[in-house]
Amino acid sequence: MSEKIPASDFIRNAVAEDIKNNRWDGKVVTRFPPEPNGYLHIGHAKAFGINFGIAEEFGGRCHLRFDDTNPTAEEEHYVHAIQDDVNWMGWDWGENLFFASDYFEQMYDLAVKLIKDGLGYVDDQSLEEIRRTRGSLTEPGVEGPYRNRPVEENLDLFERMKNGEFPDGSRVLRAKLDMASPNLNMRDPIMYRILHAHHHRQGDKWCVYPMYDWAHGLEDSIEGITHSLCSLEFENHRPLYDWFLDQLGVHHPQQIEFARLNMTYTVMSKRKLLSLVEAGHVSGWDDPRMPTLSGLRRRGYTPAAIREFLRRAGVNKFNSTVDVQLLEHCLRQDLNATSPRVMCVMDPLKVVITNYPEGQVDQLEAINNPEDASAGTREVSFTRELYIERNDFMEDAPKKFFRLTLGKEVRLRYAYFIICTDVIKDADGKIIELHCTYDPATRGGDAPDGRKVKGTLHWVSAEHSISAEVRLYEHLFAKENPEDVEEGADFTSNLNPDSLKVVTDARIEPSVSVSESGSRYQFERIGYFCVDADSTANQLVFNRTVSLKDTWAKMQKKAEGK
Repeated sequence: MSEKIPASDFIRNAVAEDIKNNRWDGKVVTRFPPEPNGYLHIGHAKAFGINFGIAEEFGGRCHLRFDDTNPTAEEEHYVHAIQDDVNWMGWDWGENLFFASDYFEQMYDLAVKLIKDGLGYVDDQSLEEIRRTRGSLTEPGVEGPYRNRPVEENLDLFERMKNGEFPDGSRVLRAKLDMASPNLNMRDPIMYRILHAHHHRQGDKWCVYPMYDWAHGLEDSIEGITHSLCSLEFENHRPLYDWFLDQLGVHHPQQIEFARLNMTYTVMSKRKLLSLVEAGHVSGWDDPRMPTLSGLRRRGYTPAAIREFLRRAGVNKFNSTVDVQLLEHCLRQDLNATSPRVMCVMDPLKVVITNYPEGQVDQLEAINNPEDASAGTREVSFTRELYIERNDFMEDAPKKFFRLTLGKEVRLRYAYFIICTDVIKDADGKIIELHCTYDPATRGGDAPDGRKVKGTLHWVSAEHSISAEVRLYEHLFAKENPEDVEEGADFTSNLNPDSLKVVTDARIEPSVSVSESGSRYQFERIGYFCVDADSTANQLVFNRTVSLKDTWAKMQKKAEGK
C-alpha cells in the first residue's frame, strides 16, 4: 500500500515507513480531538485536514473525539457546530465519534493504579503555592510537604475528592516525577483538580476532572490510535505523555508534531476570538470577518478553496506565518471557475437614454460564466432609464479616464455604445442624472463600422433591478501582525475600524431574487459576493467574499520575472 501513497511531507514519510515496517500491523488510526469550548477556525481545518487526509490516503480511519474534560467552558452547541464544520470541509468520521468524558472511569482507575505504584499523590497546597514551588527554566522546583504521603492516605483522599467531600481548589492529584527536571512539564504535574460543575454529558456525577496532560495520551491509548498528530506546542509535553503510558503499561501511540497555521491580519487563539465575540467587536462566532469556519462559510468561502490553500501552505516542523493573500488567491481561482456573473451597481447614478423609446424593453443576452460554457446565458432587461456606478462618470475627466464623460463614447456591458450629452444637477451642484444617447447598431456591444471604445461599464435597468444591502468586509485587523502592540495595549488596539461598510441602496439584476442563503456570485467589475442568511423575501443581503484584485498572483508573476 505504501508504494501507492505519495510521501509528500515528513508526517506522511513517517506513516509510510511505519506501514512498510508493518508497525501497528500496518494500520493507520488518527484522530482530531477538539475541545467543545468554541468554534473551529481555519487553523483547526489544517489540523483535522492532516488527520483525516492521512487516514484516507493510507486506507485507515480518523476519529472525531471531543476532549470534553473542562465542564466550565464546554457547551453542547459547540459540539454540533464542530461536527458541522468538519462535515462542511468534506470529512466524515463515520461511526468513529467519541467523547473523552466516556473514559472518565478508566482514567480514574488508571490514576488509582499510579497512586498504588507510589507515583501519584494528593497535594493540599494552593495553586499559587504549586506555581511558586515549581521553579523556572533556570531554577529547579521544590518538593512540597505532601509529596511523600503514604499510599493509603493518598488513595483515601483521592476517593473523597471524587465523592465531593472537599471544596474546589482545596486539593489536587499530582504525578510524582522529578522536581529538578529541565522540562517544567515533568515537575510533578497536576493530574486532577476538584471541580463541582455540571458536565454537558456526565451531569453532576463527577467532582474531579482530569487535566489535559493526563487525559490526552490516555484517550489516544484507549482508542488504539497509531499516530497522534499534534501541533508543535505539544512537543515539550510528549515526554510526559510517554512517561504516563509507559508507567501504566498501556497501548502507546506515536506522537508527531507539526507547526500550527499562522496567517497575516489574523489571530488564531480561540480564547482571543471568544473575547472578540464577548466584547461585541464582532457579531458572533460566524461574523464574516472571523477566521472561524462558520465565519468563512458565511462570507462565501468554499471548502475547495480552503483545502487548496492548506495544501499550498504545507506541513512543516517550524512555525511561520502565511500571507492571507494566498488564501484569497485560492478563493478567487475557485470562485472564478464556479460563480455565475451578475451586474450590481453599488452607488447608483441614473442614466436616461434620451433617444431610446419610452416603454420599450430589450432583452439582451448575458454570459453567466465565461470560464464555464455549460453555465449558459441569461437575459437582462435594457430600458430607457438605467443605473451606472457614480464613480464611472466624471464631468471633467483626465486624459486617461476611460469611463463615461461628456462627449465620450463607452460600451454598456452586453448592450450598446452610449455618449453622454448632458449632466443634470440638484440645487447643491450634485450630479443626480445623466442624459445620454445610444447607437442601436451596436447591440451586443460591438460597432458594425469597426470603431472601438476603451471603456466598458456595468449597469442595471432602473425599472427592473431590485434593491439590495451589500456588506463590504475587509480584514478585521489593520496590522499584519495583530499581536504587535504598544506597551500596555492588547491585540484589540489593532482592530480595523473600516473592516465593515454597509451599502444599503445597491441595485442588482432581478435574476438573483430567487437565490438561497450562501449562493455565490461575481458582481462584474467589483468582486465576489454571497447571499447572507439575514436576507428576507423583501430584502436581499450580500456579503463581499473577496475583491477581484489578486495581489498574490501579481506578486508571483513579479517574482518570476513575468
